[in-house]
Amino acid sequence: MPTQPESGSRPLGIAPHYHWRATRNEVDMAMPAPAPRALRLRAEPQNVMIDLRRTAIVVIDMQNDFCTAGGWVDHIGGDFAADRAAIVPLQAVLPALRDAEVPVIWVNWGNRPDLANMPPNQIHLYKNSGTGTGLGDPLPEGRGNVLEKDSWAAAVVDELAPLPSDIRVDKHRISGFWDTPLDSILRNLGVKTILFAGCNTDQCVLHSLTDANFLGYGCVMLEDCCATSSPPFCTEATVWNVKKCFGFVSDSKQLLTALANLRA
Repeated sequence: MPTQPESGSRPLGIAPHYHWRATRNEVDMAMPAPAPRALRLRAEPQNVMIDLRRTAIVVIDMQNDFCTAGGWVDHIGGDFAADRAAIVPLQAVLPALRDAEVPVIWVNWGNRPDLANMPPNQIHLYKNSGTGTGLGDPLPEGRGNVLEKDSWAAAVVDELAPLPSDIRVDKHRISGFWDTPLDSILRNLGVKTILFAGCNTDQCVLHSLTDANFLGYGCVMLEDCCATSSPPFCTEATVWNVKKCFGFVSDSKQLLTALANLRA
């Protein structure tokens, strides 16, 4: 019985490290699992060893509406500058992870223009008096509607412009896993460990991370690659809870050092 795929076989699947191969006469589902590319990362409450071939970074909500002058948070008088704190660390981390062939996945609010899948409790969350500027409402100066898919408002900030090779996922809840294809994409990529970044630390990042934990993924929050306009005690509680219940906490400096050590 031959153990090698037929000559001329073509790959089926998006994962570089696991896929089927097919010819007219045969489908090879017995692709060997690749050897781990282990990365030792300093973290709390314990250091972790992760496999770069089974790791992705998920960057959440680094969007104009949250992080840019003239966006929604700025328009309603919030501290959009606080959410920008994650930009500089991410500018360092993302190229290094791409060089290590770690997938970069952008998970952003991207609501339907008609809000047809947005129930009243979600609309109330951001428009609790029934007045003001909430989900889907127009922003001034022609900047589009709040967090509407394919609008300037929902786009990733210019400083972190995604590459064509990155993957984008639209969400319409605080968790990036709820009613989105994120879990399917990660499983098709063979991902077992997720690095988390983005804003807001205590809201969309935390609840995406907890859902990932419940789904069985290993979760690492990169603390300085996350940001929030909430009071400091919210970040403190979030970091404590991630370390206590949901995963591990590291930062961009530790990750970049670990990647440099691996290259050396």
